[in-house]
Amino acid sequence: MLLNDRIKAFSELGKFLNQFKSTGYEKVNAIHHNDDFFDEMTHKIATAVHHNGWFTEENVLFSLQQWSNALTENNLKKWLSSYSLEKTEPKVIGIIMAGNIPLVGFHDFLSVLISGHNVLVKQSSNDNQLLPFLASYLITVEPRFEGFIEFTSEKFKDFDAVIATGSNNTSRYFEYYFGKVPNIIRKNRNSVAILTGNETKQQLEALGKDIFRYFGLGCRSVSKLMVPKGYDFDTFFKAMYPYHDIIKSAKYANNYDYNKAVYLMSNYKLFENGFLMLKEDESYASPIATLFYEIYDSKDQLSKKIQNDSEKIQCIVGDGFSTECIAFGETQSPQLSDYADGIDIIEFLIKID
Repeated sequence: MLLNDRIKAFSELGKFLNQFKSTGYEKVNAIHHNDDFFDEMTHKIATAVHHNGWFTEENVLFSLQQWSNALTENNLKKWLSSYSLEKTEPKVIGIIMAGNIPLVGFHDFLSVLISGHNVLVKQSSNDNQLLPFLASYLITVEPRFEGFIEFTSEKFKDFDAVIATGSNNTSRYFEYYFGKVPNIIRKNRNSVAILTGNETKQQLEALGKDIFRYFGLGCRSVSKLMVPKGYDFDTFFKAMYPYHDIIKSAKYANNYDYNKAVYLMSNYKLFENGFLMLKEDESYASPIATLFYEIYDSKDQLSKKIQNDSEKIQCIVGDGFSTECIAFGETQSPQLSDYADGIDIIEFLIKID
């Protein structure tokens, strides 16, 4: 199977996913194999929502739409244009996926198959409804993929390399178990927003997307603010108000109430508005319904801290702080070349002996 064949198959998957939007589902007759898959996909979306209480229909559809936007023939060709993939010798690449947000492991799945390798997938039980179904659509579009895709719930056997995503604790197990083969092992990471006090209302409102999308459960979700001395949190909270309906989620509300009680009993100083708490803390991983914040004295001091903590940070959101900054509101819409932990997966897959 040539690279162009693989690209075409994934672009067809992108077209299929484009029928499922937050504005409604619209069946397009021109989509390949739609009669066999459209109705079942609507059922799979509902099943994913029912299976995991954090997976709202809105968030599942948002994830599907982001992948639909990414999986165009032009985007795929542009992404892969700088790599040499036509002569790949297929290896078996094991992927251990997290389950914190819908289809969180899809980029790894895509990268392995698009580069010409076989994929062996172990999913989290929290997110195991959608990907196998999308794989079945992919195989129907391009039957030669059938021998390249395998899902398992058991320990990996007969693999040549591993991509594993987990916590700082599970990473130690991964490093022990997979240390003798080429591997990418991901640990906990979080995203930060750097504020100066000069942000516009529109920028701060867009930041709300980075904070509240997926209830803040993703590694690209902003969990911490870096603010200058004397920062006006009232301005920030006013910009967050459009997201106040998030407290209507019972799971989110329970976390808000629990964490607030813990903080108050511990006499921590808090800023809060009824659906979001701000707590001064040097850590990056804040609990649900909480944002940590840290005060910086100067840009130079902040730059050194960001550099020293780079292995803890996934994304940096801001306006003009550095060339690495992502625009407000864009963390949950990564490009195909925005690799987790900054590790080029395609380059890793090419170099496997």
